Amino acid sequence: MSAFARSAVTAVLGPTNTGKTHLAVERLCGHSSGMIGFPLRLLAREVYDRVVAIKGPREVALITGEEKIVPEGARWFLSTAESMPMERDFAFVALDESQLGADPERGHVFTDRLLHARGREETMILGSESMRPMIRALVRDAEIITRPRFSTLSYAGAKKLSRLPKRSVVVAFSAEEVYAVAEMLRRTRGGAAVVMGALSPRTRNAQVAMYQAGEVDYLVATDAIGMGLNMDVAHVAFASLSKFDGRRRRRLTLAEMAQIAGRAGRHQRDGTFGELALEGNETRRFLPEDIEAIEEHRFPPLDHLFWRDGDPDMASVDRLIEALEARPERPQLRAAPQAVDLAVLKRLAAEPYVGARARGERAVRRLWAACGLPDFRKTGAEAHSRLVSRIYGHLSEGQGHIPATWFADEIARLDNVQGDVEAIADRIAAARTWAYIAHRADWLAEPGRWADRTRTLEEKLSDALHQRLTQRFVDRRTSVLMRDLGAKGHDALPVTVEADGAVLVGGEHIGHLEGFRFRVDHQARHGDMKRLMAAAERRLGGELSRRATQLAAAPDEELMLATDVGRPVAIFWRGDIVARLEKGRGLLQPHVRLYKALDALSADDRSAVTERLAGWLQAQTRRHLKPVTALAAAARDPQVPPQIRALYAPLADAGGIAARADLDATVAGLDRTMRQQAGRLGVKIGTLDIFCPVLLKPEAARWRLALLAASEGSDMPELPQAGAAAVATPGDPMRFEAAVRAGYRPLGAQMLRIDLAERLARIAHDARTGGDGGGRAPFSPDPGLATSLGLRPPSFAQLMLALGFRPADAADDGRTGPRWVWRGLQRQRRRAVQRPGNAFAVLAEWRTADGH
Repeated sequence: MSAFARSAVTAVLGPTNTGKTHLAVERLCGHSSGMIGFPLRLLAREVYDRVVAIKGPREVALITGEEKIVPEGARWFLSTAESMPMERDFAFVALDESQLGADPERGHVFTDRLLHARGREETMILGSESMRPMIRALVRDAEIITRPRFSTLSYAGAKKLSRLPKRSVVVAFSAEEVYAVAEMLRRTRGGAAVVMGALSPRTRNAQVAMYQAGEVDYLVATDAIGMGLNMDVAHVAFASLSKFDGRRRRRLTLAEMAQIAGRAGRHQRDGTFGELALEGNETRRFLPEDIEAIEEHRFPPLDHLFWRDGDPDMASVDRLIEALEARPERPQLRAAPQAVDLAVLKRLAAEPYVGARARGERAVRRLWAACGLPDFRKTGAEAHSRLVSRIYGHLSEGQGHIPATWFADEIARLDNVQGDVEAIADRIAAARTWAYIAHRADWLAEPGRWADRTRTLEEKLSDALHQRLTQRFVDRRTSVLMRDLGAKGHDALPVTVEADGAVLVGGEHIGHLEGFRFRVDHQARHGDMKRLMAAAERRLGGELSRRATQLAAAPDEELMLATDVGRPVAIFWRGDIVARLEKGRGLLQPHVRLYKALDALSADDRSAVTERLAGWLQAQTRRHLKPVTALAAAARDPQVPPQIRALYAPLADAGGIAARADLDATVAGLDRTMRQQAGRLGVKIGTLDIFCPVLLKPEAARWRLALLAASEGSDMPELPQAGAAAVATPGDPMRFEAAVRAGYRPLGAQMLRIDLAERLARIAHDARTGGDGGGRAPFSPDPGLATSLGLRPPSFAQLMLALGFRPADAADDGRTGPRWVWRGLQRQRRRAVQRPGNAFAVLAEWRTADGH
């Protein structure tokens, strides 16, 4: 601190990340009053917020071209270099980034402040080491202090976008290039924040906050970040090493490269720089000598600064132009190239009305102030001069104020948040023009009112621009997933499963959890699918375990047997699949295989779930297929006679329904008592089929065919319509076989449920025994019942043939309808293969003979 006390002017020089600005802020706050001039509005605003946190909002002022916050009695001022209130007296004055005096466009402003901005107690000039000779020549009483960089800056080579390390900044030199890089990062790495000098402080702060908070790991910026904006940057990648400087496209100077690269690393953390690996353009690559100079912070010293008279003669317009075009006397200074304000002044000076009105120093000063309106929209001197001409026209007539109606109309025209990034950014640039006007105290009748209106408008547009930038260049879900992949610790990013099953990681929707199945969000890009699945696998373990516990204790009503046609038989819990049935030890003991989504469960959870599902399945099988379980138990009971067990065992294996022809030999060995015993167990031994009638009910039939399909490793077949008496014979072999198993007997073009076929058989036999000849006389059965069942005559005829009846010769006895005679039937030793749709299939199964 003693060094500062010995000299009124101190030049603090050094590379980036040396704490120069931090030192200046400390010195500012240590004085009774002070001012710092900055190169950017964004930087002035950043430091303003820091000083307000120390001194309070009533003590600190902010002055930029389009923003003024000047509380009454404010003692500490933060300002852009152009807006520094040079007429005020301050104890401390500092100028940041003084090397910008070598900038052709704005250099004359920084040079003027370097020469004339002084604090009564202390003055501090901050800048690059390249300023040393200029300080020595122009500010001879200054004490120069060099500060070393806090951390190491090293070259990391060319990197592809997909290989950029996290916390990287990509620097581009046009809006188009910024947008293109940001779009590529959105596609590959989840997105990027965007920072450009044209952004309002509000938009810039929102974008940087998103980067600093880790919502995105990348930031794409113009060279505005080189001017001291403080961010946590590990690596700076140059998308290009050339830029358009307003007159031509040129390669960056070594000092410009270093200023930007120096943003990498912060405090004691080292940083790296490099370029994007883009083929076909060697001008994008650093030269070896560039790398060495940047790493060692060795840059050519400046041999000149640009100058323009900072206090020109205002006696007349001609005298003003002459002063602004004057050449400097010192050899270290060069005349500044013609800036936009001087170009506009020259154009307006040629206007007759300007020559008539701009007479006298006060009028000329007003004209020059109007020409100082920045061209925020970058329309060029010609177009910009037309706006300035209209403004000066109003300022030089009447009360000297811009009409409120015109100003209000322009504000209203911009009050629109619709459109894309470019449209809203263009409106913000236009809004900055009107904000600049509103902050000129004598240009409007009510400047305070209009300053509030323009500030509100800029904030509204800034919020909309931040939203559009985020929508366009940030895929929050991919960004969250990329952070999730690198997260350490189980709780690094919270996972939330909402009531409807929506899964959110870090607040971003990644899919739905349906039971134990995670389904990726259908709107996700194909490239995100694997990352989404990986995130779900890592994050849903706790939720899946909780659901497994619920399933293991689930009541019966939450479980169901899913028998979707053409799909494997499955068990569902709360409407979602949890297991499939496969071939087991027997029809009634299928194997329960947990659905693959449950593979993520622990062994204990899987065991508990399997046990619950197997128990439920066993109970439901006993409930819906009680006769079958009884048959299976009786077939194993040694107390049951072997003859009847020989019937029970194959009948149980068939699910309680079998064609009598397949068991005829077994049935022949049963006596009357055994038949009655089988009847008490629910077994009906019919003429054509042996079955348990209760198994023909729709739900029992569904369970029978489901277990049969599982035992054979096949998909669930299509069942006939529930409760139907007669159905059309399916042409598809699989559907035909399913109908037979469901308890339907094929009768040519139709199939009849077997219990109804037995009823018709009983009626037919009762009808024949009621005639003469011991039941062998021709008779005509009543067709009414068959008709009521929907059985057509050809199908009924097929049934009569299968029952052992044959058509009788026509008799002239006045009777109507076909006549039948009992011939008896004899079983084939081997059941013939039936083919659906064959009207004579039944006949292939039987042959007639006298007697039973």
